[in-house]
Amino acid sequence: MQIISQSVNETRALGKRIAQKLKSGDIICFYGDLGSGKTTMIKGIAEGLRLKPDYIHSPTFTLLNIYEHGRLPLFHFDMYRIDDPKDLFDIGYEEFLYGKGISVIEWSEKFGCLLPGERLEIHLKHKGDSRRTIQIKAAGQYYEKLMKRIGTEAK
Repeated sequence: MQIISQSVNETRALGKRIAQKLKSGDIICFYGDLGSGKTTMIKGIAEGLRLKPDYIHSPTFTLLNIYEHGRLPLFHFDMYRIDDPKDLFDIGYEEFLYGKGISVIEWSEKFGCLLPGERLEIHLKHKGDSRRTIQIKAAGQYYEKLMKRIGTEAK
C-alpha cells in the first residue's frame, strides 16, 4: 500500500489511524532517511494510543523510550547509533519487543538478524518540503490482515 502525505499533519493522522487498529504485541518497523517523518508518524501512533504525543521524541541516545500511560504501552526503539544488533541484548530487548505493548523501531535495518520475521513495515521518503511517500508492507499473515484493515480506513 502506498500513500502520499501532503503534510506533517497528514503523516501524523495516518499514524493515529494505524494505532487504532493495533493490539498488544504488534511490531512496526520504520525505514527512511533522517527527517523523512518516522518520528512524526510515531507521534501519531502515540496519539492514537492515547499517549501525549508532545512527550514523544526519538530515543537516539538511549536506544529505547517506554511510554506507559495510554491504551497500551509504547516501546520506541531507535537504532540509529547502533553498530551491532547484539547491543540489544544488554537492554533485554525481547522483553519489550515481545511484551504487552506496541513496539515501534526506527532504523529497523540495523536490527539485523534480530528483526522479527513477522512485522508491519513503514517506508518513508521525501517528496518535497512536507510531502512524503509512505509505503506500508506486511511480513506475515497477521500483518497482511492488519494492513488491509488500515488500508480500508486510510482511503
